[in-house]
Amino acid sequence: MKYAEYAITVTEVNQYVKNKIAEDEYLNNVLVKGEISNFKNHYTGHMYFTLKDENSLIKCVMFKSYAEKLNFMPKDGMKVFVLGSVSVFERDGVYQIYAKAMEEDGLGELYTKYQELKNRLEKEGLFSEEHKIKIPIMPKIIGVLTSQTGSVIKDIINVSTRRNPKVVIRLLPVPVQGEGAAEKIADAIHYMNKNNLADVLILARGGGSLEDLWPFNEEIVAHSIYHSKIPVISAVGHETDFTIADFVADLRAPTPSAAAELAVPDVYEVKQKIATYENRLRSSLIKKVEIMKLRYEKTMASFVFKEPTRRIEENYIRMDNLVKQMVNSIQVKQEKEKTRYSKLIAKLDAYSPLKTLARGYSITLKDGKAIKSGAELQTDDIVDIKFQEGQKQAKII
Repeated sequence: MKYAEYAITVTEVNQYVKNKIAEDEYLNNVLVKGEISNFKNHYTGHMYFTLKDENSLIKCVMFKSYAEKLNFMPKDGMKVFVLGSVSVFERDGVYQIYAKAMEEDGLGELYTKYQELKNRLEKEGLFSEEHKIKIPIMPKIIGVLTSQTGSVIKDIINVSTRRNPKVVIRLLPVPVQGEGAAEKIADAIHYMNKNNLADVLILARGGGSLEDLWPFNEEIVAHSIYHSKIPVISAVGHETDFTIADFVADLRAPTPSAAAELAVPDVYEVKQKIATYENRLRSSLIKKVEIMKLRYEKTMASFVFKEPTRRIEENYIRMDNLVKQMVNSIQVKQEKEKTRYSKLIAKLDAYSPLKTLARGYSITLKDGKAIKSGAELQTDDIVDIKFQEGQKQAKII
């Protein structure tokens, strides 16, 4: 071609632009203010984000050596001052700020609104643990509220069916960003509840900026989750993203795939556990039977079963001994009492007035009372005189 000798490569163009920018002293040390969006904290320690204002945006990168010096963690919606240099990334042909330092300049409007709503709903009790519903152990139908296209629903289906091939995935497509998305998400949650279409709901979408995730920070969505009779698992954004829906939901999953794992138990693991329990139960029953058999054999070897009348005969012997002891005790008591009785009779006989009468004495009685002194009698008194044999009356003269 006749123009081939004049043409330059894309790389040469990017290098030329990069060199031109590098020659500009103003762009080599520039201080820019704006609002952070699409922030990503890479596992290498590098930070990637977009800095924007009302009309424009510019990509930024802060490498690990500078990021480690920050005294705060940047977030979407945060307003900051960024000090760095503007340069071209040759491979993609884009220019960006290579940040060397960053300071907070307050929070963005959306982030402030998010914090205000979060604090108010928390005071109203929408985040309380007491209100959260437990996820069913073995749900049959998983309701999914997300976009019908994209990797989110595919991941949920793949993970769920791998863990339980018989589980039913019921997708109700909803917009996950943009104007009116919050109302449609709330309506979908109400519809699933009204018609009892699932055992558990997964509210999911991929990662994004604070603006992209904003429908899940709307109050209408928070109240629809709170009043849902079907337990809700929130899987919105990446693991580092937190929305109000996450706080209201009955369970929060770091990713949509993790939500599927939390909602759907692995039937193969369940079967393995059941088999383990069966083996334990079988072993326990065998051991129990062996113990009971040993107890039976020991019991049957006891003399109670070999000589069942021995205990009765021993009790007969004990009873005979007790009777004999009782008879002996009674006899000893009788002899003792008989001896005491004889002594009392002899003593009584010795003091008997009849003995005195037998020796020739008599007893004078007046009105049945023995007279001990002559002073007790008057002339002409009638008295009775008692002898050993018989009794006569007399008159005192």
